[in-house]
Amino acid sequence: METTEHKGGEEDKQATSTNDVGWSGMLVNQYRKIKENAETYPYVWGSYIVVYGGFTLYMAYRWRKLRKTEDRVRVLQERLRKIVAAEESSTTSTSTPAGASSTENVRPPVKPSNE
Repeated sequence: METTEHKGGEEDKQATSTNDVGWSGMLVNQYRKIKENAETYPYVWGSYIVVYGGFTLYMAYRWRKLRKTEDRVRVLQERLRKIVAAEESSTTSTSTPAGASSTENVRPPVKPSNE
């Protein structure tokens, strides 16, 4: 009976010391609990590290690949904008003569071949 009272006294002492110390004490206490659990169940923690580490590596790989693709698309869009702007400026700078029709640059329709 005396040992249970002694344990209760230690828990009360830990609780009051944790409340007195504040955040740093709570962090140290939580770290100690996690460390004891990891030492007790190393294979469980190892599997967590392998699984979640693998997920993290995969997500980092996909994120980087996505960013590279977005960068390539931005470069291509910018080049396309420059080409369109150059074509528009060339068409506006070269005015068509009054008698010329605007259909000179239009391709004639392709006739379907009956084979």
